[in-house]
Amino acid sequence: MKHTLIATGCLLALFVGAASLSAAQTNNLADLDISQVSQGWGTPHANQSVDGNPLSIGGQQFAKGLGTHAVSEFLLDLGGRAVSFSALVGVDDEVGKGNGTVVFKLLGDAEKVLWQSPELHSGDAPVPVQVDLSQVKQLTLVAGAGDNIDFGHADWADAQIVMSRGRPKALPAIQEDAVILTPKSGPQPRINSPQVVGVRPGHDLLYLVAATGGRPMTFSADHLPRGLTLDPRTGRITGSLKTPGEHMVTLHAKNALGKAKQTLKIVCGPQIGLTPAMGWNSWNCFASSVTADKVKAAADAMVASGLINHGWTYINIDDYWEVNRNSKDPSLQGPQRAADGHIIPNPRFPDMKGLADYVHAKGLRIGLYSSPGPWTCGGCVASWQHEEQDAQSYAQWGFDYLKYDWCSYGGIDKGDTLAGLQKPYQVMRAALDKVNRDILFSFCQYGMGNVWEWGAAVGGNSWRTTGDINDSWGSMAGIGFKQNGHEKYAGPGHFNDPDMLVVGKVGWGPSLHPTHLTPNEQYTHISLWCLLASPLLIGCDMTQMDDFTLSLLTNDEVLAVDQDPLGHQAARIAKNGDLEVWAKDMEDGSKAVGLFNRGYAAAPVTVHWSDLGLTGKQKVRDLWRQVDLGVFQDSFTGQVARHGVVLVRLWPVK
Repeated sequence: MKHTLIATGCLLALFVGAASLSAAQTNNLADLDISQVSQGWGTPHANQSVDGNPLSIGGQQFAKGLGTHAVSEFLLDLGGRAVSFSALVGVDDEVGKGNGTVVFKLLGDAEKVLWQSPELHSGDAPVPVQVDLSQVKQLTLVAGAGDNIDFGHADWADAQIVMSRGRPKALPAIQEDAVILTPKSGPQPRINSPQVVGVRPGHDLLYLVAATGGRPMTFSADHLPRGLTLDPRTGRITGSLKTPGEHMVTLHAKNALGKAKQTLKIVCGPQIGLTPAMGWNSWNCFASSVTADKVKAAADAMVASGLINHGWTYINIDDYWEVNRNSKDPSLQGPQRAADGHIIPNPRFPDMKGLADYVHAKGLRIGLYSSPGPWTCGGCVASWQHEEQDAQSYAQWGFDYLKYDWCSYGGIDKGDTLAGLQKPYQVMRAALDKVNRDILFSFCQYGMGNVWEWGAAVGGNSWRTTGDINDSWGSMAGIGFKQNGHEKYAGPGHFNDPDMLVVGKVGWGPSLHPTHLTPNEQYTHISLWCLLASPLLIGCDMTQMDDFTLSLLTNDEVLAVDQDPLGHQAARIAKNGDLEVWAKDMEDGSKAVGLFNRGYAAAPVTVHWSDLGLTGKQKVRDLWRQVDLGVFQDSFTGQVARHGVVLVRLWPVK
């Protein structure tokens, strides 16, 4: 009888187990709500690659799966009912063998790494994944891209989740509160403009003493050199200097509640742009829909928002101010050049000199865009064989900045030699040198030929080191953290440019959307760009800025890191997996340090004095919150949110 009972029990267990297995449900990943996938470029595809082709990894094709683009995340609620996950992963063959760099991860309950692939490239064999999910409530599928999202076409082929019952629920990306860390400016005067400015002999100078504080406010200057005057009401310094030399000036700002002063070094000589440009560019919000009225509105908004009082200076028109060769829109059509060869703007920009005068009257500078080829990226008239005439037009109109975009020049020179890459920029540099105006020269050729190694010698004030940015973590982080090693090529008058800022409402025109960067990612964006001594060009519609966006762009202690007169660019001094420490020397002997967490869960990040070449006690100040954190010996540790930053400044304690 006993044996019979045991046998019956075994049969019962087998029966229950079989019933459990039969009740289990296999869910194809592609059948879930993949609209919740967040990714760095494009849109996710069910049963196709991100480009809409059949899924193909290492020469093998797959009928089922998810095609996405690094950096991507897919968050799933398993309800505690999951059994297992399986897939074959890799970089899709569509990008060409050897291209793409993707690391696939499975995260359990946001923090625990359940599985991670090696670094994979197109052409590599698919890597099998088999993970037990019995203890996991939430699963995150991550396709990471290291320091570069280019060609990161990530495939989760034959991806399945087995559940004891039910289906996984796709969740939206993790939401964060937009916490404002920047304290509001006080009513007492504070001067925030750059502490050094360059001007060429005989050329006009426009420098605004940017200051926060209650109005009315009056301005004055000690030891202002002959040839320059300061308007005591507006704080604008104008005029010109005839002879080379350096002049140390003390600026003063005064209102009913107090006084402020700051030293300004005016350098009259061959070099301009001694600190990175700070301003706005039309492309990331308006793109091909830009008009003169929108540019005027941007200038108005820079003043009305108070950004002008924090040192923001340039209002830059990108592509589409010229006549377009293909568009049927009458506002983009008309004669391309006058009989004498000088360029004619399209009807949206009927009075370029009047537009420049409008912007200058507000104490701001103005910039515009062209290409060394016959056509711009958008198919508008560019400068090929008209470089001197175009430079003359820019100067006569009163422009202060030129972004020069490679684009159609690739049809003239393939750019496969260093001389070929340099030539169009040398030609325009020579043309700019012939006009009687200081025009900041910004190369835009995406880092070809390691432009950072020769950009200064060819006469650039800045040069793009990468392709175009977009408002995703993969793009921003992939570009920003890739700048390590470029620091030795940056300095006063010549800076590396990792592209424009993607905070606020962007969209590449005419439709706009709030940036896809989370609040923490936006703090990382601004912190990293300031550490990198990058040009800071706002890409959003400034007429629609909310308080959070404005707080990111008005923290004077953070902006001072970017505008430091020493002109040094930060370098990465420590890396531990997803945790990184970047630091730069400041003119006063202090160090600006960013503690970054590129991972998916909050983590402590430590900076060691030995990595900075420091010893002894250091005073540590949190720059976003503008509060002293205390005195620390040997190291400092900050708790850093996912995709976040703690930005500090260190001074030795004597």
